[in-house]
Amino acid sequence: MVVFDKPHALTDVPMHYCPGCTHGIIHRLVAEVIDELGIEGRTIGIAPVGCSVLAYNYFNCDMIEAAHGRAPAVATGVKRADPANHVVFTYQGDGDLASIGMAETVHAAARNENITIIFINNAIYGMTGGQMAPTSLPGQVTQTSPYGRDPKLCGYPIKVCEMLSELEGPEYLERVTVNSVKAVKNAKRAIKKAFQNQLDGKGFSLIEVLSACPTNWGMTPQAALKWIDDKMIPYYPLGVYKDRSEGIVK
Repeated sequence: MVVFDKPHALTDVPMHYCPGCTHGIIHRLVAEVIDELGIEGRTIGIAPVGCSVLAYNYFNCDMIEAAHGRAPAVATGVKRADPANHVVFTYQGDGDLASIGMAETVHAAARNENITIIFINNAIYGMTGGQMAPTSLPGQVTQTSPYGRDPKLCGYPIKVCEMLSELEGPEYLERVTVNSVKAVKNAKRAIKKAFQNQLDGKGFSLIEVLSACPTNWGMTPQAALKWIDDKMIPYYPLGVYKDRSEGIVK
């Protein structure tokens, strides 16, 4: 009896991610949703610069490489070119989406572009060596904040879901994590809803996933998962921040 099978939308190749990184979990959830909705042949993913830069190796759907931070702009163009037939998603990290790409993120949300954004928040720049990111926590030690992030010098972390929920445009915003079985199941539910919203023509959906980066956090994989519970979730509470169809706005 088959109890586990690889999603067809996920390629059968080794991933380049570090041990304990949760990108692989999130990739699988996206691929499972694509399979279950039967949209692989219609789906186009946009991967910008960051740890997800090689995502085109891992998904069987069409993929486009975007310049750093520009994935929402590229996704907008792709979706508008053939809105009836294309299902378009971006897969972005915090350094990409919340820093160099913040303008593209905000304006795509304000226009309620009918795209799906998967936003990976691991509170650090992963690919480039562990520098402080826009989402790094107060006091968090990084390569560029060796004494901990000081809000007096660097400002406070950007809470993307909370900020975007203030806009009229977005259809659906939710923050999830993947550091436990229950959390993984909830994350898949949210990702599937975000894709379904696009199929239903409802507009802009963003799922923020609190993710572990054991290498750049200087932790074991087990400790990194616990750090999400102990440090990240208190600062970045999980939950739905906006769901127009349900009348929810936090």
